[in-house]
Amino acid sequence: MTDMPIDPSRIESDNAKRNPDLEADYAALGDQLDRRGISIDAIVQAVRGFKVAVPSWGVGTGGTRFARFPGPGEPRGIMEKLDDCAVIQQLGRATPSVSLHIPWDRTDPAALKEKAQGLGLTFDAMNSNTFQDHPDDPKQPLSYKYGSLSHADKAVRTQAIEHNLEVIEFGQAIGSTAITVWIGDGSNFPGQVDLARSFERYLESAKAIYRALPEDWRLFTEHKMYEPAFYASVVQDWGTNLLIAQELGTKAFCLVDLGHHAPNVNIEQIVSRLIFAEKLGGFHFNDSKYGDDDLDAGSIDPFRLFLVFNELVEAGDALSRLHPAHMIDQSHNVTDPIESLIRSADEIRRAYAQALLVDRAALRGFQDENDPLMASECLKRAFRTDVSPILAKARSMDGGAIDPIATYRASGYRNRIAEQRPAAAGSRSGIV
Repeated sequence: MTDMPIDPSRIESDNAKRNPDLEADYAALGDQLDRRGISIDAIVQAVRGFKVAVPSWGVGTGGTRFARFPGPGEPRGIMEKLDDCAVIQQLGRATPSVSLHIPWDRTDPAALKEKAQGLGLTFDAMNSNTFQDHPDDPKQPLSYKYGSLSHADKAVRTQAIEHNLEVIEFGQAIGSTAITVWIGDGSNFPGQVDLARSFERYLESAKAIYRALPEDWRLFTEHKMYEPAFYASVVQDWGTNLLIAQELGTKAFCLVDLGHHAPNVNIEQIVSRLIFAEKLGGFHFNDSKYGDDDLDAGSIDPFRLFLVFNELVEAGDALSRLHPAHMIDQSHNVTDPIESLIRSADEIRRAYAQALLVDRAALRGFQDENDPLMASECLKRAFRTDVSPILAKARSMDGGAIDPIATYRASGYRNRIAEQRPAAAGSRSGIV
């Protein structure tokens, strides 16, 4: 590996100060779990094995629909993005892979792969981009204003297909084995598009992309109820997403973004159904209050995140056969993105650890006895358990920081890169 962004001695010295308290807290939680018949060491090992990919675009400051306010030390390209991703992995030890977005992250694949290897990183699913125009990209001169894969103009559809094929080729060169396809196609007015024909055109385009998949690749399609289309989205819900995956074939799966649903939709039930259909491809983890807010995972509704993981743990071998991909998809406009991604990865692991504490035999008994209160209490007991010592122990065992955000701040990394990277220009609109 090359020189890591954070001096390892900084992590070691910070951990040395915090380790006595961690050992005491870990022992106390271990005694508590032992009385419940649970091995704390087994839970730690499971948590250590759970990884989640960080988004390359997530390490830059995001924006609102009205403006973007750049922070200090903004990464100027994918190489500097990888440096920031390496910080997240070095401290949190939960995020060894990065999910790229093309054309945002287009560069020489060989140099990119070498850079990632030097930082101990690999690449997760690729993301194509046909939801915005690319005036500086000679390969995409046509506008996506009225759609991409479902556009009425065959030339636009062909351009969008070719872009996805380019993303697959790029991904092969850097070791990725999956592509996520999300489109903003839809309409804002009744009658603007033919709902049936637009979907048929989308399927035709998606099949062309699917046929180009390498043998060991998977294709994830992603549904979203609304935005940027506010009357009808082409891939609007999990039912349409499932239909697409079934139409395409065995290498096509459904990706669930936690923010892409209407308020109060039962996402954990959708997860259960997709596991049953053997079409759950993975997740884009985030949180929301009103819509697709792309807030830090677990920051608004940690119980919902726990309930999603409860379904994943409950599925057992059925889930293992699917090998779902776990990725974060967030936009940070008021926090340091590195801190937000460290915390989100930790909260995702927290939900997983809590789900592992559910007494499944007792839960099934309460369910079969039609005892709703005790069944609910069975879940709540696991959710109320503070698993922080488990998460800290998992990090420290893998060389990470016991308190990663405190260690990050003490390292001065943000101030250091702010001196090296010119301040980002002006405020502009846009989510990312």
